[in-house]
Amino acid sequence: MFVIKNNAVEKSIELALLIIKYCEQLEKNIKFLISNQLLKAGTSIGASIHEAQNAESKADFIHKIKIATKELEETKYWLLLCKKSNSYPDDNLQLTEKTNELGLILYKILSTSIKSKKMDNLTRY
Repeated sequence: MFVIKNNAVEKSIELALLIIKYCEQLEKNIKFLISNQLLKAGTSIGASIHEAQNAESKADFIHKIKIATKELEETKYWLLLCKKSNSYPDDNLQLTEKTNELGLILYKILSTSIKSKKMDNLTRY
C-alpha cells in the first residue's frame, strides 16, 4: 500500500491529541466551559483539514482550509485565556507551539492555493 504523508494532516492529529489531553486536565480542575470550547475548536481544525483532502474543487479546498484557519485562531484565543488566567493550569506551552506551527503550514497552503487558483483562472482565457 502506498501512503502519502501529509504534513498538515499529521500535525493536526498531533495537536488534537494534545488538546484532548489538556482538556482532560482542565476538566479535572473543574474548568468545563473553557475545556469544551477549546476541545471543539482544537479538534475541528483537523476535521476541516481532513475534509479538504476530498474537496470537490480547488475553491472547495480553499474554503475548507479557511475554516481550519478560523478554528486555529479560535484555539489560539482559548489557549491565550488559559495562559493569562491565574486559575488555569499552564501546561500549554507545547500546545501553543504546535498550534503556531500548524498555523504556519495552513497559511502557506492557503496562500499557495489561492495563487494557484488565480493562475488557473488566468490561463483559461
